[in-house]
Amino acid sequence: MPIHANPLTISRNLYIFKITFTRFHVQTFPRAHVPTFPRFHVHTFQVNGGPMNPKLSRREFLKSTAAVGTAAALGCAPKEGPIEARKPNIIYIMADDLGYGDLGCYGQQVIMTPRLDAMALEGLRFTQCYAGSTVCAPSRSVLMTGQHTGHTTVRGNFGVGGVKGLGGGDGRVPLAAEDVTVAEVLKKAGYVTGMTGKWGLGEPETTGHPNRQGFDEFLGYLNQRRAHTYYPDYIWHNREKVVLEGNQGDQKKDYVHDRFTNFALDFVKRHKDETFFLYLPYTIPHARYEIPDYGPYKDKPWTDDEKTHAAMITRMDGDIGRLFDLLKELGLDNETLIFFCSDNGAAERWEGRFDSSGPLRGRKRDLYEGGIRTPMIVRWPGKVPANATSEQVWMFQDVLPTLADVAGAAPPENIDGVSVLDTLLGR
Repeated sequence: MPIHANPLTISRNLYIFKITFTRFHVQTFPRAHVPTFPRFHVHTFQVNGGPMNPKLSRREFLKSTAAVGTAAALGCAPKEGPIEARKPNIIYIMADDLGYGDLGCYGQQVIMTPRLDAMALEGLRFTQCYAGSTVCAPSRSVLMTGQHTGHTTVRGNFGVGGVKGLGGGDGRVPLAAEDVTVAEVLKKAGYVTGMTGKWGLGEPETTGHPNRQGFDEFLGYLNQRRAHTYYPDYIWHNREKVVLEGNQGDQKKDYVHDRFTNFALDFVKRHKDETFFLYLPYTIPHARYEIPDYGPYKDKPWTDDEKTHAAMITRMDGDIGRLFDLLKELGLDNETLIFFCSDNGAAERWEGRFDSSGPLRGRKRDLYEGGIRTPMIVRWPGKVPANATSEQVWMFQDVLPTLADVAGAAPPENIDGVSVLDTLLGR
């Protein structure tokens, strides 16, 4: 009996099938090469020495095969005990439309990203991590719920009712009340939870508001359409609208990215004596291309958009460095597990200038690798191997069960992902 993807749309079918199968067929694809996958039949696949049960759930199937692969790689070495008595702080940083090739540690030759490159040297760099979708909102929904796009509530960037002008409105489709997010799982496990940046999964009075989805504190954009400017006239702090006086009318004095960074730094300071989870989904380098200054690129013979794109990424890199410096200053460096990734592929390939998709074909909105494969760096001094690279295939729906594993918490039963904690710890 052949495995079939969830019958939702042709593109979603291809995406789910491709990502599911890639777990068992790992290879690196050269530029502009379209991978072909052999036909895969359930009745021919062996798990633990016997035929696979056709009624086995996808999650059980992946857990079984992951166990087989881990045992083979480690020579059937016994699994170690708990990672440590004290739960680590967790910081999950996500860029917006950052391409696979936009960082120095992934081959970028022009844009400077020294702090993220240092993070890769001090941690584990993944070459085959996949986003939840090819665009923003569904990818974030997959990340938050641990469910792929055939199951997660938010499955597209459309507003409630569909495409605007064809029945849809400005309001975004929200997460449902019954959805269980990674923030809820960690909050229940004793974490203080905070988020700043772009949410996109629920409006002020809906079930998808961050405060109703496990976050104790929130500062940022609720509606992703409003996140297309870096000088908004207002943002949200929990359920309160915060008017940015410096951005009223034609003024552009309050670069909102800086507010997100300052909130993140303040959150860590205020909760340094507690165990915290900080979700930091920056909007950089998503269009529109806006920044107070071009920084080190001001004299480059480039277009304004090219200078801005590069300066935005370097600015974000520096601000992430400020967060790393604060952790060391507070003595939290060894007690904090940090992730960095992008929500999908690059919006523009910038061929001949930055080559933002690196060696991959396609870009954001494409089901080619350049649209769905993302940089992923994980750092936890003394726990995650340093200066290491992994070709392990994993994806956004694996984040929730992985963080639940880190926290010693039970993930929801209805998720599609599996924990990759053993891979992170080099076990």
